[in-house]
Amino acid sequence: MKGGMTKILSLAIAGLMVIQLIKPIGVPGLRRRRDFWKMAVIALAAISLAALAGHFE
Repeated sequence: MKGGMTKILSLAIAGLMVIQLIKPIGVPGLRRRRDFWKMAVIALAAISLAALAGHFE
């Protein structure tokens, strides 16, 4: 299944971002509601790595 990992990562991180906006997770670096943008940066990196790994399979 091509693109499955990137879709799963996208949905998981989007869900975490929504949770962060409602109630901060409390992980160091993500203690305030406005820190949800950091998750978007992490998501971009994770999805890029997953796509790159899928490209070399």
